[in-house]
Amino acid sequence: MIKSDDTIEVLGARVHNLKNIDVIIPREKLVVITGLSGSGKSSLAFDTIYAEGQRRYIETFASYARQFLGGLERPDVDKIEGLSPVIAIEQKTTNKSPRSTVGTITEIYDFLRLLFARAGEAYSYNTGEKMVSYSDEQIQELIMKDFEGKRINILAPVVRARKGHYRELFEQIAKQGFLKVRIDGEIKDIEPGMRVDRYKTHDIEIVIDRIAVDQEELTLQRIAQSVKVAMNYGDDIIMVLAQDSDNYRYFSRHLMCPTTGISYPKPEPNNFSFNSPKGACDCCNGLGTINQVNLKKIIPDNKLSIKAGGIAPLGDEKKSWIFKQMEVIAERYKFSLNDPISKIPEEAMEIILNGGNESFSVVSKVAGITKNYKIDFEGIVNFIKNQFEESESASIKRWAKEFMDEITCPECGGSRLKKEALYFKIGEKNIGELIQMDIETLINWFKELPEQLSSKQSSIANEILKEINTRLSFLSDVGLTYLSLNRSSRTLSGGEAQRIRLATQIGSQLVGVLYILDEPSIGLHQRDNERLIKSLESLRDIGNSVLVVEHDKDMIERADYVIDIGPKAGKNGGKIISTGTPAELLKEDTLTAQYLNGKMKIEVPKHRREGNGNFLKLVGATGNNLKNVSIEIPLGTLTCVTGVSGSGKSTLVNGTLYPILNTHFFNAVAKPQPYKSIEGIEHIDKVICIDQSPIGRTPRSNPATYTDVFSDIRSLFAQTPEAAIRGYKPGRFSFNVKGGRCDTCEGSGVRTIEMGFLPDVYVECETCQGKRFNRETLEIRYKGKSISDILNMTIQEAVKFFENIPKIYRKIKTIDDVGLGYLTLGQQSTTLSGGEAQRIKLASELSKKDTGNTFYILDEPTTGLHFEDIRVLMDVITKLVEKGNTILIIEHNLDVIKLADYIIDVGYEGGSKGGKIVACGTPEEIVKNKKSYTAQFLKAELKN
Repeated sequence: MIKSDDTIEVLGARVHNLKNIDVIIPREKLVVITGLSGSGKSSLAFDTIYAEGQRRYIETFASYARQFLGGLERPDVDKIEGLSPVIAIEQKTTNKSPRSTVGTITEIYDFLRLLFARAGEAYSYNTGEKMVSYSDEQIQELIMKDFEGKRINILAPVVRARKGHYRELFEQIAKQGFLKVRIDGEIKDIEPGMRVDRYKTHDIEIVIDRIAVDQEELTLQRIAQSVKVAMNYGDDIIMVLAQDSDNYRYFSRHLMCPTTGISYPKPEPNNFSFNSPKGACDCCNGLGTINQVNLKKIIPDNKLSIKAGGIAPLGDEKKSWIFKQMEVIAERYKFSLNDPISKIPEEAMEIILNGGNESFSVVSKVAGITKNYKIDFEGIVNFIKNQFEESESASIKRWAKEFMDEITCPECGGSRLKKEALYFKIGEKNIGELIQMDIETLINWFKELPEQLSSKQSSIANEILKEINTRLSFLSDVGLTYLSLNRSSRTLSGGEAQRIRLATQIGSQLVGVLYILDEPSIGLHQRDNERLIKSLESLRDIGNSVLVVEHDKDMIERADYVIDIGPKAGKNGGKIISTGTPAELLKEDTLTAQYLNGKMKIEVPKHRREGNGNFLKLVGATGNNLKNVSIEIPLGTLTCVTGVSGSGKSTLVNGTLYPILNTHFFNAVAKPQPYKSIEGIEHIDKVICIDQSPIGRTPRSNPATYTDVFSDIRSLFAQTPEAAIRGYKPGRFSFNVKGGRCDTCEGSGVRTIEMGFLPDVYVECETCQGKRFNRETLEIRYKGKSISDILNMTIQEAVKFFENIPKIYRKIKTIDDVGLGYLTLGQQSTTLSGGEAQRIKLASELSKKDTGNTFYILDEPTTGLHFEDIRVLMDVITKLVEKGNTILIIEHNLDVIKLADYIIDVGYEGGSKGGKIVACGTPEEIVKNKKSYTAQFLKAELKN
């Protein structure tokens, strides 16, 4: 029996579908909450326990601070005792800013900046020489040594390779008592009104003093004084020039190139930050990429004329100022707007594309009248750039971006940093090179680094290196060795983002905290599962409680305690059906237990489909880490792309194959990763990609609106006799249109409380009690149900309710068929998991009439699914394949992989060591491959 002091007690939880449950959770243990999708796992873990922890945290704020946050309502629970401070590590919380990277999220990049600022050695970007800096005393000693017996000029550089006439500068220098300046290598007397050619670049130095160098005390004092004055005027740089020779040297208090005299400021961590003006590349503003106009997109076909729409941004001829300018340019360069663009003179195309100003006259041959014309045109390219950079309209920006490509910044090469920052090196590497390495390579590089450091560097760097190595090892422990620190957080999957936050939390070494995780095994190959579980165990072992919502078999078996929620989903779930150790769970008769102990399982098919004899062949894919990969996908089959995390699966399928097909069928803008050729497109007639991105980002989006079944339901309500009498149209029953909706919450059913530095919180609207509509609208009923009642129906209830209306029934039934019968029609999309959103998209596509030649791409459709849900989903997918369609799935789940007709295994490792095809064939052929990690785990599944 668990002692009460060592537990978290939840009594009377009724959030969402929870049935007034009581549950005792042991503290400082690894506890897994499992059960069918929609059974109430997240309702217990996140909406009850985490929500109460968040509320109690805000209660600790001063009343002044709380007034800005609004009130957080207490979850519908009688009592929670023994609750520790709570941290939720979810899949939806990663910053999607283009400035956010793996390095910044984990704070490793902050330590790297500190390391380079304190221990980096600077090199000249002109000559590659090591930069030097001197104190004033050292400068004096070097002058006495290097120029002894010579007459020298001590100069203060004030202009370095800049244009201008500098008249005011010369006047100012003269007023301060100086008589001579050195201009472009020649010493001259300062004269009244003196100036230089403003269109040439100049180097100007003030002559501070002219001295004969000897060992006299007075000479030493004079040199010291002159150096001080020169440093003041030369911004801490001076130049010493021997008279009657070309012998000169630069000296600086800052880091300086001894040959060319270029100087770097004293390094600070901000000089290496792409989020600071001090360090960000001036060309791309620290983003690493720029948008460049693509002339091929502006002129897709040079055989067309300007009038026929040959210049895509202009479209076909119309009465507008811009076409009048085209006519003027045509008059000047003697061509017609009906001529093919390929026949237009180069000078004219230069003005059309890049702009120009010109006045000219034309004498009419008939009347002899002179007409004056003026070309004043900014150019199509400049117009598109200006619209993209300066327009406040999102639609105009989108329009301009259609004619642009996102390319790596040519100035910084994608490192995001200024040139100077990249010439600070440690162990012959700059910070830009380090952040491009994958984590595994970086760990090995840092292991060898201490041997390359000088004793001075070592004393500075030791403590910083400890922090960097610790954090890198945590990333390795959660299976993310294939990522680089420069990887943008926008490109991370939900599972990757969650594991990065997990690694960060392990690194923080907090004790006595309750961590709640949402399926951390998502996107993780079985090979890496062990490392993830060990990371969670280490969190537990230092004195934390770890609560994991999970379906993974390995995770459940390694847990200290398992809570099984069920027995079914939605209204038929929300009960605790089993608690105890994994061994105790196996003795129960729950669905989870039956799949774990082998009483139930997804059977291996007796025959593999061979397809329709046609193939889709992709040749020479080289995007990201892919190593000239070629694949053949048999059409009319279920094909799985497998491999360890980071091996290149997503680059191959989502980054290369899908954009090619999408561009071919739908003229998509997205550019595929590099490849040589593709064959067999003629054998399919459309492509559909179903990923895990949200179906909507606000409470207004829901399954009914996404699948468009709500339009049919609204039309049905508008046809009722009462609605006809009142003159209500379908729009009356929309919560997005004024008239029928609740005016207080504007039809969303909830009020949004902005939490400042915490995620926004939604609370039920006090006027309509979450019903979204006003009283008059709710009076209209169909079969005794208002429009709000319909939205609150579960999919299963709606299937029975609308069984006699085929158009509505077909769409709702497909949602039920993919295992989402427990959702309500009006469930807010913000409350749906990635897996649920993906299955709603799948249902939406299934409800449409397929052609039998459709190519479906699914990215880990088993996300968030229980064993039983996977069985239901695969039944639906199998039916699609049997109609002749092709389904390509990126997947790690062995229950899906063993059902595949064909497998493409990518590897061998992740990151730079991946990007190759390890094996292709049926599951039975794959398991014979000894180099495949997937084969090692699949072999055991095929035997069962």
